[in-house]
Amino acid sequence: MRSAVCIFVASLLVAVAAFAQQYPVKPVRVIVPFPPGNTADILGRLIGEKFSQRYGQQMIVDNRPGAAGQLGLELAARAAPDGYTIAIGQGGNLVVAPHTYKKLAYDPIRDFQPVALLATNFLGLAVHPSVPFKTTRDLVLYAKANPGKLTFASNGEGGFPHLAIEQLRTLAGFSYLHVPYRGTGQIIAELMGGQVDATIDGFTGMAPHVRAGRIRALAITNPTRVSYLPDIPTIAEHVPGYVSQGWFGYIAPAAVPKEVIALLNKAINEAMSFPDVREKMTLAGLDVVQQPPEYFGDVIRKDYARYGKLAKDIGFKPQ
Repeated sequence: MRSAVCIFVASLLVAVAAFAQQYPVKPVRVIVPFPPGNTADILGRLIGEKFSQRYGQQMIVDNRPGAAGQLGLELAARAAPDGYTIAIGQGGNLVVAPHTYKKLAYDPIRDFQPVALLATNFLGLAVHPSVPFKTTRDLVLYAKANPGKLTFASNGEGGFPHLAIEQLRTLAGFSYLHVPYRGTGQIIAELMGGQVDATIDGFTGMAPHVRAGRIRALAITNPTRVSYLPDIPTIAEHVPGYVSQGWFGYIAPAAVPKEVIALLNKAINEAMSFPDVREKMTLAGLDVVQQPPEYFGDVIRKDYARYGKLAKDIGFKPQ
């Protein structure tokens, strides 16, 4: 009986190894749980192009927006664990949402395994050019003088940007009207049109519009100013103690073979080594990260605990 079990296990290991050696034999679907134009979407297309060139199979971005990124990750969690459906997750839907939503259709620790951390980033505090404030301090003073009048857009109740806005509200002591949207594209369109006053969102998506003067960046959420944006201050310069940083990374269903995870990690890290990819990521306000899956797993676990504490400290009630 024992020998039969050993033979079965050995056969299974051989089959898994053979599968990994052949991978990929068909296109790989990358679920991006946000609309086109979001930072995750931009990253997915950049990496996908290099993957396709290297392995001869397309890495196809499948945008599945909704519920601050939760709908797409629910789909990814239920996908076949064969390595042909993976997803790009970020801080909001992996380590913030579990503490701000009463019910999630996935468990970020149990249902996924980390593949590769792509980049860390900061958010931007941006406004419509016509608003009567030009600094974070001015915004706070305006909000205090006009309780509930200031409108802040985010990508959904309880999402990472919303929590970043709440953190600012708590530290600075003002009130505002929250206006949730489905994603960055809608937020920027409404901000440019003057339908909302301000947003805190990924700097990547807003950067082209800031450069074109269609919206104005008041500050970034990084702890220090960055060299390629020397004229944009940090929020902390006006609201001491404020920092809000995020990250993006590939994840896969929990049961995907480790050999496939290792290949994907290698392929993604190789893609980020290309000068054109690194340049585009840097210009988008992203710091490139090239580490093994275990490193990303450690980041997820630590931030999961950190944002749980933050949600509790600011008194956020799960929705």
